Amino acid sequence: MQGLPILRLAAATIVLTVITSVLMLIPDWNGEQASTAAADIDRLLDVAIVLSSFVFWIVMVPLFYAIYRWRAKPGDEGDGEPIHGNTRLEIIWTVIPTVIVLGLAGYSWVVLDDIEASEPGAIPITVTGQQFAWSFTYPEQNVQADELHVVEDRQVEVTMRALDVLHSFWVPEWRIKRDAVPGAPGASIDDDFVVTPDRAGEFSLVCTELCGLGHTTMRAPVVVHETRAEFDRWISEQDPIPSDQPEPAGSPAS
Repeated sequence: MQGLPILRLAAATIVLTVITSVLMLIPDWNGEQASTAAADIDRLLDVAIVLSSFVFWIVMVPLFYAIYRWRAKPGDEGDGEPIHGNTRLEIIWTVIPTVIVLGLAGYSWVVLDDIEASEPGAIPITVTGQQFAWSFTYPEQNVQADELHVVEDRQVEVTMRALDVLHSFWVPEWRIKRDAVPGAPGASIDDDFVVTPDRAGEFSLVCTELCGLGHTTMRAPVVVHETRAEFDRWISEQDPIPSDQPEPAGSPAS
């Protein structure tokens, strides 16, 4: 590291990291927030942007300096000086990324643990994906529909099912995205999640996993009711599931 202006390179790295981070954080990348998990997920993204900017410039600043400082002079066709290596430098550039990755992993774990915490009184819903439509089963109310209806500030326990190929559940305003993986009944697949919508209104469920020619049309309306009474009123307007309706393939074993 002899001959390197360490303080100047460090200062340049910090300044460029700040400038890049500010510019990257100006856009509203994710848009409207409509669930209790959205703010935590957006904050995690902001942290990742700052750390990524730092990693980018901690690599590029020394690279640009080295290209300028030790560039070949005009007419110099000789070989470069043989250099064995620098153990201290290699330790530094190994430790710094390791600390960053472990720190981000720990923070991500805390966020994930928080947004996956279960609450009493959650509404269970089974979401089934198939080419190229979604269907929603409300087991407590014995109702099935092609629209997803939930209640504001009431946690939803979602169980994902796929009848044919891989699909992916995503309501952008909720920030939660989970794959629906096809499998035999009773298969051990991590396909459950919870989400608590905190803004009433109408949204859209989008499949974000390329699932065939009709992938772009695989959408479904999502309605967040302000009160449980509104939700119950909608439920009462739906036809109950016939008792002789067969259980769909991919449903958990009884």
